[in-house]
Amino acid sequence: MNDAPTRIYVDADACPVKDEIYRVALRHGVPVSVVAGNFIRVPQDPLIERIAAGAGMDAADDWIAERARHGDVVVTSDIPLASRCVKAGAEVIAPNGKPFTEESIGMTLAVRNLMTDLRSAGEVTGGPRSFAPRDRSAFLSALDQTLRRIQRRRADQAATSQG
Repeated sequence: MNDAPTRIYVDADACPVKDEIYRVALRHGVPVSVVAGNFIRVPQDPLIERIAAGAGMDAADDWIAERARHGDVVVTSDIPLASRCVKAGAEVIAPNGKPFTEESIGMTLAVRNLMTDLRSAGEVTGGPRSFAPRDRSAFLSALDQTLRRIQRRRADQAATSQG
């Protein structure tokens, strides 16, 4: 685990749980980087920074992937970005509360690529289900549990290195 404080990176352009992220982050005292292609409104708080990564196709994704490390949390529904961040050691959570892990990301990426290929071949695949109130609740719980787990690991490592 690195010595830098935990940070939450938000892939913000289409994120439906930004307000929930702010609430949990402020409760835990964790800084948040809200990353979008262009300007996005964020609360006026020293723990919350707005990043306009630029209009390039993957500018926001690249900005996040270059910075996310072990001990950080990334919130995204973008599967290729999730894969990059999981490989960098970050904890990654989708807005519906589903964690992306080393164990699950390979299959998730393969299914995403298959669906992309089917759509490009003219198949009607229906797309993802719509965001529901239970997804918001699951996300809040997953983010809170993830931050607590990271804080426990850091405390355990600090105790071990002093002991």
